[in-house]
Amino acid sequence: MKKIFLLMGVCVITLGLVGCGQVQKLKNGEEVIATLDGKKFSADDLYDELKKQGGQVTLTSMIDTFILNKEIETDEDAETYADSQLESYKSSYESYGKDFNEALTTAGFESEDAFRDSLIIEYKKQVATENYVKEQISDAEIEKYYEDKIYGDIEVKHILISPDVDENATDEEKEAAEKKAKEKAEKLIKQLDDGEDFEELAKKNSDDKGTAKNGGKLTATYGEVVDEFWKAASELKNKKYTKTPVKSEYGYHIIYRINQKDKPKLKTVRDTIIDKLVEEKMNADTTLQTKALVELRNKYKLKIKDNDIKKSYNDAVKSALAEN
Repeated sequence: MKKIFLLMGVCVITLGLVGCGQVQKLKNGEEVIATLDGKKFSADDLYDELKKQGGQVTLTSMIDTFILNKEIETDEDAETYADSQLESYKSSYESYGKDFNEALTTAGFESEDAFRDSLIIEYKKQVATENYVKEQISDAEIEKYYEDKIYGDIEVKHILISPDVDENATDEEKEAAEKKAKEKAEKLIKQLDDGEDFEELAKKNSDDKGTAKNGGKLTATYGEVVDEFWKAASELKNKKYTKTPVKSEYGYHIIYRINQKDKPKLKTVRDTIIDKLVEEKMNADTTLQTKALVELRNKYKLKIKDNDIKKSYNDAVKSALAEN
């Protein structure tokens, strides 16, 4: 007899059981699960209907859960991710005055632990996708990334002047604040031209409070500072500062270049490059998780016996792969 799929959000509320624990059956042997005047509903009736309503989704979820739990350990990172996401969801619902447990029940989760388990599976899907992408990365790609995007860090001192404006300001107020910030930065450059000490000006004026107390000292790493900042710092000579304010999303920077470190050896940054390439590829191609999971199912020799669900599965995969 075909298995009954219990679908998220679908409740079976009547069971037709008769006499001494015996299950009533139709003449053809099918199990009766509900009766009413003029009609008996069999387990096969229910299976066929649930199959139409999402049997493929439920089966795929069951398959992926089995495979991912075998392939990927539930480690501390997985636990931390699930706990963090769970707290985030709870806080979000509570901020809107909604009952989180009621939401879980509506979504088909029998408990908070069941929902947490689903978050762990989502984490494992991400890991499986990253592993899949890593296997596709060639040495040539790694070497090209190294040549094009790996630089030695630049030691700098900087002063940041941010426009004093809030998010509700009018366009006129924002424009006026921008102008005032730029003028202040230009005035500071004039003071530097007149021989004033860069570090003292940074301590007194910089809006980057994290570096101001150290005289504006900062290690600039390519990809971790805004492009405008990196470009200006890389074009400066050692012991020189920018003669005009450098505008970025944060405001206006005055940058003094101390020196630039040597480019690191490829072997020391190889893992970092792979992680960057994985991130780039996953951002560029939304079908990669589908591809990764399909490959894992094939690895485990998935064969769907039910023709209707098989067709639904193939259609769903085809549709997901066409989304990018």
